[in-house]
Amino acid sequence: METLTIFYHAISSVIALFLLTKLMGCRQVSQFSMFDYVNGITIGSIAAEMAIDLEGNFLNCLTAMVVYAGFILVLTRLSQSSVPLRRLINGKAITLYKNGTLYSQNLKKARMDIDEFLAECRIMGYFDLSQIDTAILEPNGKISFLPVTEDRPATPKDLGISPQQEELFANVIIDGQIQHYNLKHLGRDENWLRQKLKSQNVKRIEDVFLAISDRHDHFQVFPRLSKIIDQDMLG
Repeated sequence: METLTIFYHAISSVIALFLLTKLMGCRQVSQFSMFDYVNGITIGSIAAEMAIDLEGNFLNCLTAMVVYAGFILVLTRLSQSSVPLRRLINGKAITLYKNGTLYSQNLKKARMDIDEFLAECRIMGYFDLSQIDTAILEPNGKISFLPVTEDRPATPKDLGISPQQEELFANVIIDGQIQHYNLKHLGRDENWLRQKLKSQNVKRIEDVFLAISDRHDHFQVFPRLSKIIDQDMLG
């Protein structure tokens, strides 16, 4: 009986957690503010308590989850209409480095030491601080870097050329199944697809693991492979 109760509670907590998460919106962990992160942990802890609770407090846990989620939604709506409140909840960006100057007090305010800052610079490919014009700590904990103009990669505009605008590739075959909606979006049909496969010596659609294309007929096909690559070959 206890096992069935735990199973029922666990399924219910997963469903409730899923619905509340969808309601609050989908964001990556790296996009969370500290407030979002703490509330996410709290709601997850309540869901775990709900799953194993045998004392009949299931509704209490569910109510607590809904209250937390509702509170987050209200604050989110308020912060969208109030800049001061948004900065209070999510925090403000902090300039850590600019024009050759390291702001030690701002690093201290950000709870970051110089070694952490230099490590983040190296991760982003900056081993020489003179290549950086500005470094800003964003509210989500990531550091944004503005490189010195002379050290940034050249763009087609810098070179005075106008390349054709690239477009997103659409998946036209996934795991041996034709994606008819994507084909229609590209303005193509199944006959066109089969001709493309034939030109690359692919006889059966079932043998295709993935095929992609854009509106300019840049077509790529990846056949289904039965062999497993040896991990030792990767070093």
